Amino acid sequence: MVVSDPEIMRGTPVFKGTRIPVDLVADMLAQGATAEEILEGYPTLSKDKIAIAPLYMRAFPRRGRPSRRPWQDKKVRGRRSFPLSTLLRR
Repeated sequence: MVVSDPEIMRGTPVFKGTRIPVDLVADMLAQGATAEEILEGYPTLSKDKIAIAPLYMRAFPRRGRPSRRPWQDKKVRGRRSFPLSTLLRR
């Protein structure tokens, strides 16, 4: 059902016989779209293909840089604030 060919969308996993990325459909479902709404926009898909999109993405997560920054939840240490007048003094 899912193929990854370097000649098609640079190797992005797509549904067989289409150029519709699996991660796009999984993201649409994660954002609250229904299968019927997705079928309106992509009539070449079936409900079975739409249903396997999140499963495929859990089994084969995206590669690349992590989406979270490791420093995002940490407190800033050592940050000082200076009045502008002291910084402009010569």
